[in-house]
Amino acid sequence: MELICPAGTPAALRAAVDAGADAVYCGFNDETNARNFPGLNFSRAEMREAIAYAHAQDARVLVAVNTFPRAGSVPLWERAVDDAVAAGADALIVADIGLLAYAAAAHPAQRLHLSVQAAAANPDAIRFYREAFGIRRVVLPRVLAMHEIAAIARAVPCETEVFVFGGLCVMEEGRCSLSSYATGRSPNMHGVCSPASHVGYRDEGGRMVSRLGDFTINRFGPGEPAAYPTLCKGRFRAGETSGYLFEEPVSLDAAALLPALREAGVTALKIEGRQRGRAYIEAVVRAFRRALDALDAGRPIPPGGLQALTEGQTSTEGAYRKGWR
Repeated sequence: MELICPAGTPAALRAAVDAGADAVYCGFNDETNARNFPGLNFSRAEMREAIAYAHAQDARVLVAVNTFPRAGSVPLWERAVDDAVAAGADALIVADIGLLAYAAAAHPAQRLHLSVQAAAANPDAIRFYREAFGIRRVVLPRVLAMHEIAAIARAVPCETEVFVFGGLCVMEEGRCSLSSYATGRSPNMHGVCSPASHVGYRDEGGRMVSRLGDFTINRFGPGEPAAYPTLCKGRFRAGETSGYLFEEPVSLDAAALLPALREAGVTALKIEGRQRGRAYIEAVVRAFRRALDALDAGRPIPPGGLQALTEGQTSTEGAYRKGWR
């Protein structure tokens, strides 16, 4: 299985490649990619240099053009496709049907991957994208159970990629409007979910209160880790009880499930974290490189030692093992 790693900056890309990534995914510094935050992403010149560096180390670069074009601004997204192809991208990660049609027609030799933002979660949907646009790989949503992933991998005529570590989106990506409702900034069109500009923390009587826009998301007791506020992982009160609806604000860590994912027919394993720094990228990539090498050699998977890098210093196997969906 391929190890696909994130890079929000040229330095992070070099760190991922040097740590053993088979491929790195990244995007341009505009709203054409779903991590459009200040200080992140690549200029056109940086993208060309990064792809050249990765290719020199036998690694590949997947360029994410995975938000949905706004009416009247489609040329910005088409230009991102053209520039990524010209820079030598090994694949484009695309979600929008119109943009997929453009990429397939304008660059018929370019490898296309279907973004998780497209929310293709069943064989019929994936086959449509394969037949209409020639996609070579689908990135599956993080709401699928292991048996569903296996059924999809058996039924579709393309490769499958799943998330194995990092931030856990408990919604079906590409269809969530919670952050847009709270902040006016859309993860699907502007590339920002729970933007830091709308996040706030304050102390109320010894309890840490986190807010997103005008909404209180959580209240944390003394010594309790204060997670980043996203609406889907807020803590709600009903009557005398309080709790999380879907999943606690923790990170996904599926390292222990690598044998099951291989058995399910998964092609590629994706680490989330384009907003993370080089130290995080290097540590996580090296840990999963060791795990995959051990799996391929028939040895037990070594402990990852990544607990300190997870949200809230704890982790979950998400929908792979749980039944909250």
